Amino acid sequence: MGLDWSLKEIYESFKSKEFIDDLKKIDNGIEDLKVFSNSIYESSDIRKNLEDFINKLISLNLVITKIFNYANLTLSTDTKNSEGRKYLDIINSKQSDLAEPLTKIYKWIGSLDDIDEIINSSPLLKEHVFFIKEIVEKNKYMLSEKEEAIIAKMRNTGSEAWLNYKDLLISTHKVDIELEGKDESLPLTVVLNMAYDKDPNIRKKAYEAEIESYKKIEEGIAAALNGIKGEVLTTSELRGYKSPLDMTLQESRMDEDILKAMLEAIKESLPVFRKYLRRKAELLGHKKGLPFYDLYAPVIDKEMRYTFEEGKKFVEKNFRLFSDDLADFAAKAFENNWIDVMPKEGKVGGAFCESIKDIEESRILLNYGGSFGDVVTMAHELGHGFHSECLKGESILNCDYPMTLAETASTFCEILVKKGAVKTASKEEVFAILEAEISDCTQVIVDIYSRFLFESEVFDKRRESSLAVEEIKDAMVRAQKEAYGDGLDNDYLHPYMWTWKPHYYYATANFYNFPYAFGNLFAKGLYAEYLKRGETFVEEYKNLLRITGKAKVEDVTKVMNIDVHDKNFWRNSLKLIEEDIEEFIKLSHQV
Repeated sequence: MGLDWSLKEIYESFKSKEFIDDLKKIDNGIEDLKVFSNSIYESSDIRKNLEDFINKLISLNLVITKIFNYANLTLSTDTKNSEGRKYLDIINSKQSDLAEPLTKIYKWIGSLDDIDEIINSSPLLKEHVFFIKEIVEKNKYMLSEKEEAIIAKMRNTGSEAWLNYKDLLISTHKVDIELEGKDESLPLTVVLNMAYDKDPNIRKKAYEAEIESYKKIEEGIAAALNGIKGEVLTTSELRGYKSPLDMTLQESRMDEDILKAMLEAIKESLPVFRKYLRRKAELLGHKKGLPFYDLYAPVIDKEMRYTFEEGKKFVEKNFRLFSDDLADFAAKAFENNWIDVMPKEGKVGGAFCESIKDIEESRILLNYGGSFGDVVTMAHELGHGFHSECLKGESILNCDYPMTLAETASTFCEILVKKGAVKTASKEEVFAILEAEISDCTQVIVDIYSRFLFESEVFDKRRESSLAVEEIKDAMVRAQKEAYGDGLDNDYLHPYMWTWKPHYYYATANFYNFPYAFGNLFAKGLYAEYLKRGETFVEEYKNLLRITGKAKVEDVTKVMNIDVHDKNFWRNSLKLIEEDIEEFIKLSHQV
C-alpha cells in the first residue's frame, strides 16, 4: 500500500487509447443527442423516445464523468499539470455543448400529458421516475435552448476560469515564515497544519505569517470571488429564482422552512458554544476569549497522534464494530491505493472524496498530519466513499444526491470513530477526544453559520457592485463576530477565511456551508436512532443512503421517521453537543 493514489484504473494516461476513444465517445454522444433533440416531436412513440433518452444520457454521463474525474484528480495532486488543466477545459467545453439539446429535450418532457401513465408503462422509466419528475418541476426555471447554450459556454470563460485561477493562486501560494531562526517559504497547506502544533509560539507565528502572506494574492482571489458571485446572481435572476439561496434550496431538494428550523435552533445554541470557547481560552492562558490561531490548539499533552498506518487501523476497527460492509470498504480503499495521503507541493489543500461511477470506485484526497483530527477526516472521506458504495448498481441518474444529504454518511463515520476512541481512552485522552469532537462541531455549526452569514452578505452587496478586498474582509469579520460572539478574541479573528475555502467559488453549488451543519446534526440524530435500534438499523441506514439520489430531503429523512421541519429535531441533535460541552468543562477542572 502506497501513500499516493492510483489513477491507472481510470486511465493509464491522457495519451492512452482508452482515453482518446472515450473523448470520441463524448463527441459522438453529444452529436447523437443533438440529432435526437431535433426529432423528438416527430415520433408518436413517446415511451420509446423517453427510454432512448434515458439510455443515451446514462451512457454519456458515465464517460463524461470518467474523463472529468481523471483530469480533476490528476490536477488535484499536481496543479501545474498542463494536460490535466487542458482536458478539464475540454470536458467543460464539451459539456456546454449539451446545454442546447438537453434544454430542448427537457422542455419536451415538461410538455408531455399523462406523464405518470407513460412512466408506469415502462420498467426503465419507473426506475427513473424521480429524475423525470424533477425535470418537469425544473422546467419553469429553464431559459430557451439558445440562452442555456450561451450561459453554459460563457461559464467556461467565466466562473470555471475564475475557479481555476483561484485554485492556481492558492495551490502555488507560499508563506514566508521564520522557524528556529531560519527564514523559510512553505506551501500554504503546511503552514495551515501548524494550527495544530503543540507550541503556542508556532501556532501564533503561523497565523500571523499566513495572514500577512495573503496580501500577495488577495486582489486576484477577490476578483475570482466577484466574478463567480456576479455570474451566479445574473443566471439565477434570469431563470426566475428569488435569489441564489432560493436556487440552492430547490437544487438541494428542500424548502426554506427546513433551513429556518435548523438555523434558528443553531442560533439558540450559540451561547453554549461560546461557553466552550471561553473555557478553552482560559486553559490556554487567554483572558479575552480564544484567539483564532488557537481554535485548533491541543489543550492537553495527551492529545493522541497517529501515524497513517495506525490511523487506518483505528478507523477500520471502529467501522467494523458498526458494520462489516463499512469496514470492508475501508480496507479495500487502503489496499487498492484509492487514497492520496500526505501534503506536498502542488497539491490542493483540504480533503475530498470523488466517486468514479464507471468503474464503481472512489478516490480520496487527504493532507494527513497525524493528529486525531486527521484520523477523523480520513473517516469522514471514507464515509463519502461508502455512500457511493451503497449506490452501486443504481443508475448514474439516480446517484446525484443533494448537498444537504452529501454529508450524512461522512459525518456518521466521524461519530463512529470518535465514540470508538472514547471507549478505550484514559480520562486525559477522553478529555482530548472530547475537545477534538467539540472543536469539530464548533467548525461545523458556529463557523458554518458565520460562512452562511458571510456568503449572504457578499451576494447582497455584489448585486450593487464588485466588492473591494477590504469590504470582503470586513464582511468576514462581521460574520465571525456575530457567530462566535465573545467566544473569540476580537483582536485575533481571520479576515481572509474566504481565500482558501473552496466552497465560495462553486458557481453551481452556492451556499455550500449549511449542508455541513445539516449533515452533522442529521447524522447525530441517526446515531441516536442506531443506539435505540441496534443491528436492525444498519440495513435501514444503507437503504437511506441508497435512496438519497432519488427523493426529496424530507422524504429521505422520513425513512427513519425523522421530521426535519421540526425545530425540536435539530434542538435534540444540538443537545448532544451541549452535553459534550458540559462534560468537557467538568473534565477541564479534573485533568
